[in-house]
Amino acid sequence: MAVSLRGITKRFGPVLANDDVSFDVARGTIHGIIGENGAGKSTVMSILYGLTASDGGEILIDGRTVTIARSADAIGLGIGMVHQHFMLVDSFSVLENLVLGVEGGWRLSRGLDTARARVTALTRTYGLELDLDALVGDLPVGLRQRVEILKALYRGAHTLVLDEPTGVLTPDEADQLFEILRTLRAEGKTVLLITHKLREIMAVTDRVTVMRAGRVVAEVATADTSREALAVLMVGRALAPLPGKREIAGGPAVLATEGLSVTDAAGIRRVDDLTLSIRAGEIVGIAGVSGNGQSELLAALAGTLPIAGGRVMWRGQPWPSGLGPRDRRRQGLAHIPEDRLRMGLIGAFHAYESAILGYQDDPDYSAGPLLRTGRICDETRRRMSDYDVRPADVDLRSALFSGGNQQKLISAREMERAPAALLVGQPTRGVDIGAIDFIHRRLIALRDRGTAILLVSVELEEILALADRILVMVDGRVVGEVSRADATEQALGLLMAGVRDVAA
Repeated sequence: MAVSLRGITKRFGPVLANDDVSFDVARGTIHGIIGENGAGKSTVMSILYGLTASDGGEILIDGRTVTIARSADAIGLGIGMVHQHFMLVDSFSVLENLVLGVEGGWRLSRGLDTARARVTALTRTYGLELDLDALVGDLPVGLRQRVEILKALYRGAHTLVLDEPTGVLTPDEADQLFEILRTLRAEGKTVLLITHKLREIMAVTDRVTVMRAGRVVAEVATADTSREALAVLMVGRALAPLPGKREIAGGPAVLATEGLSVTDAAGIRRVDDLTLSIRAGEIVGIAGVSGNGQSELLAALAGTLPIAGGRVMWRGQPWPSGLGPRDRRRQGLAHIPEDRLRMGLIGAFHAYESAILGYQDDPDYSAGPLLRTGRICDETRRRMSDYDVRPADVDLRSALFSGGNQQKLISAREMERAPAALLVGQPTRGVDIGAIDFIHRRLIALRDRGTAILLVSVELEEILALADRILVMVDGRVVGEVSRADATEQALGLLMAGVRDVAA
């Protein structure tokens, strides 16, 4: 076995993150680790990589008991890790990032020349082609992930841990990653894949370990199971189908744009002459490859990015160009942002503080300059219960919740106010199947109560499951609208590729 874990236990205060975790990973395989948010997957991998110390248990590498007190110990044992949030220096070149910390002596130029030759050989062996002189900050997400994988291989990793590697990738980029993983396996490398996405588990793994509430509840060969069986193991119950779609009554738009144009900080036009409308009680989905203006559209509607042309309409009246996010919220616009860590919450804040972020001036939450902390904590506890946020600890720092539980905390904050319109960006990115089902049901319930919802997602399956109308964006423009009856992954994919004759 490449890796064997025996009785790994870890507590964070009152939270038992890992409870007697034991499993084996065979050399030269791709081994999946799945479970709900907060199931303990990332914690046990952090212990394996030396980022976190366990409270008990042992680790065996190639059948030998080892001590891993820090990451350097793991690297020395041939273990590499690609984190969910990349550990790269944007202002450095690809090559400089690869050699950072292992420069090969005080003469940097000699070390870089030696590294270039080694890295070039690695890129050819594993199909990880990259421009070694490109600045990492200029690379798309998929190529930055390649840099992380190369960095681990350059340091001699023969066991590679990937933590939610497709959370920020487009479907095409994810498929490219899977090909890389298969090549690594063919070359004798071992891969531990932490993911929430059962499609990925079925597509690329040989064996899968299922965790729930900090414990291992099953370990099966992928060929002997199914997505449905794994879903039941993950959440402990079968998931019912989502409610069916219904016809939307005609009526005036709650939120609309007319000829909207948005430019970024570099002056590049990201949204170009875009017109759309969202009526009460409907979900309008926007599909497209990430980076085609969807993020800038949401930011402009939310008031966090100025518009360069056109206008935003609210209940038939134009919003003043200087109307900020606070005033838009007061008029009934809510926003679940794409990037929960940068825009959705503040990691150092207690959960009860992040639970009211943006609404802290509401009289229910404040009396003059003072917060009504008791009332806020009571409401946060109720929302945590309603939205199944784990752990249900209002005093826990926001950064200490798993990604999915952070997302549920933000979703509760924005949805529970029954907004007239809701902007939703990538609502289930990095979220497990149980939380995805929960968030989807909440969005449908909100729609049925009359909220106008604009949904942006790179997950076509999500768009197809939720949207009443689907628009496709390419290069900042809407290139087509697909009716609910004609909406298929193939039809949307053709529009995303620039084929415009498939819209109904």
